[in-house]
Amino acid sequence: MQEPKGPIVQIRGLNKSYRRGGQQIPVLEDISFEIAEGEFLALMGPSGSGKTTLLNLIAGIDRANSGSVLVGGVEITSLSENELAHWRALNVGFIFQFYNLIPVLTALENVELPLLLTGLSKTERMEHARAVLELVGLSERMEHYPGQLSGGQQQRVAIARAVVTDPVILVADEPTGDLDRVSAQEVLSLMENLNRQLGKTIVMVTHDPRAASKAHMVRTLDKGILT
Repeated sequence: MQEPKGPIVQIRGLNKSYRRGGQQIPVLEDISFEIAEGEFLALMGPSGSGKTTLLNLIAGIDRANSGSVLVGGVEITSLSENELAHWRALNVGFIFQFYNLIPVLTALENVELPLLLTGLSKTERMEHARAVLELVGLSERMEHYPGQLSGGQQQRVAIARAVVTDPVILVADEPTGDLDRVSAQEVLSLMENLNRQLGKTIVMVTHDPRAASKAHMVRTLDKGILT
């Protein structure tokens, strides 16, 4: 295991609330913490505790009401919507519970998608996509469509798509939530390898203690407070 380096994510005084009717519903209150480069962090807590909201703030999908989020030295809270979209495309790899693959594209084409936003040629994009599909153990399944793959294989395609741009951080929201136990174990082992061998910084939201046990560090959210 690589030793975690300095902080890649620095969060200071983060507050987030949503308006429901005439009410402000606080979701996160005065969150401050850091995530070291090369860390594998699990965020746990009951439903409604703010885990996914915190993940979305780190990934630049959502905006805080106040506070600071630095990722790789970039203050993402001060970026415009266009700047944020561009930053996300280059710096964040997303792994979701339900894979979010495009059914009419092959595994290879799904993995190539994020590279369309880069300056790479078609040949280079395909080389990158093939390399990461080999990395996740799907070299025999590159030309298959999502509907021809098992849930575990689809999630591995999704992980390949998440890492193909060599992002600064990987964010995973319940990545094993829709998988049987064996497939879940395979996906978690793969994430562990990405962290250990490639030094990928991973932030994972999970309800599953087995998934959390793969992380270096577990932080718990309860009613918007980080414990």
